[in-house]
Amino acid sequence: MRNTRNTLRTGVRRRVGLLTIAAGLLATTAIGLPSAGAATPQTYSAKQLAKADQAVLKADVGGTAWYVDQAAGQVVVTADSTVSTAEIAKIKKAAGAEAAALRIERTPGTFTRLLGPGDAIYGGGYRCSLGFNVVKGGTYYFLTAGHCGKVVKTWYTNSAQSTLIGPTVGSSFPNNDYALVRYDNGSLSHPGGFTAADAYVGESVKRSGSTTGTRSGTVTGLNATVHYSGGGTVRGMIQTNVCAEPGDSGGALYDGTKALGLTSGGSGNCSVGGTTFYQPVPEALAKYKVSIY
Repeated sequence: MRNTRNTLRTGVRRRVGLLTIAAGLLATTAIGLPSAGAATPQTYSAKQLAKADQAVLKADVGGTAWYVDQAAGQVVVTADSTVSTAEIAKIKKAAGAEAAALRIERTPGTFTRLLGPGDAIYGGGYRCSLGFNVVKGGTYYFLTAGHCGKVVKTWYTNSAQSTLIGPTVGSSFPNNDYALVRYDNGSLSHPGGFTAADAYVGESVKRSGSTTGTRSGTVTGLNATVHYSGGGTVRGMIQTNVCAEPGDSGGALYDGTKALGLTSGGSGNCSVGGTTFYQPVPEALAKYKVSIY
């Protein structure tokens, strides 16, 4: 894995404890009864939507992300710039009778795990972002992205790797994207102030990362599955329109004092915008039996 691979790995600008851490309504002018030949919109059951969801996964097209929108009765598939028309056709073919339940959307850029050099948490030639501080039995840790923890065993506060933070004690990627790092350096502070919570569609959120600082946006989908072009599929992600760039991986997604997610990956950048995905925090807390504070 090279630093040029886009993975959102870095430290929270909020310094979560490491380095101290028109629509308008379309007016109608006439209302009439539908004609005898008017088509009735197709509705899909939860079982049919689940089949369509699995079909997208089986199509195995990199550069796609998708989630089931139960309210709309659709599976929303977002395809990045690398996905060809033929690959879209492949997805629809895999869905078979449920193909009409798919809503295909396009996004610029490429869905990748963002990785880059910077000034946050360092190890093995990589830089990532610190997410949220957590504790278990009097021992302090922090959460970051799993694809960061998978490639880095020991973390430092500086690129020269002279100030130790501590080791990666657990990581999960692909499928999930979370990791746990222990504070072994007693001189480092690790403040808190957050409470874990579940995100909801339409929620206004902020994301902090060491490359691009604090950025704002909205949650656009839940339980998204992402098949990164650089390799690796993750599930159960929070989808947003917040921008991010290489080095932001692992950073915190939050709403006020509510800790929502850990930056995983996405497309675009903070000049043109993009789509980004986040590992929900509650799942990581449950996995490692740690508490946010």
